[in-house]
Amino acid sequence: MREVFQKITSLSMALLVLFSTMSFSVEMHYCGDHLVDFSFIQKVDTCMMKAEKAKPQSQCSMPDMDMEMDCCSDVEVVFEGQDDLKLSFDQLSFDQQIFLTSFVYSYVNLFEGFDENIVPFKDYAPPPLIRDVQVLHQTFLI
Repeated sequence: MREVFQKITSLSMALLVLFSTMSFSVEMHYCGDHLVDFSFIQKVDTCMMKAEKAKPQSQCSMPDMDMEMDCCSDVEVVFEGQDDLKLSFDQLSFDQQIFLTSFVYSYVNLFEGFDENIVPFKDYAPPPLIRDVQVLHQTFLI
């Protein structure tokens, strides 16, 4: 149960870091008050909008959904991710660099394997069995 909880927690933390550093934009094209096109990936279709002659929304005429070209507008919403998560090794002080390199070196050396399995008691025999204590006291595991 504990291992499952740790895996779920580590996965959720990884996704949190991923989504907090990811940036994306949403582009929308409005003609009057109506959303005509939106896109996450590419530029939206602009229906030959005249951006330099854009009128305020109150002056737009929209009889029977026939909209003037001057009433169209583009809206771009940009979500910027964080860029300050990556620490450079150059930004650490000299003492911190020494500590970090010695810690990594000692941590890696902890997991070096032995060439052969050392058994310290392989030359010793168990003591001879004089009496069977379980039978003598009649204590049996059931």
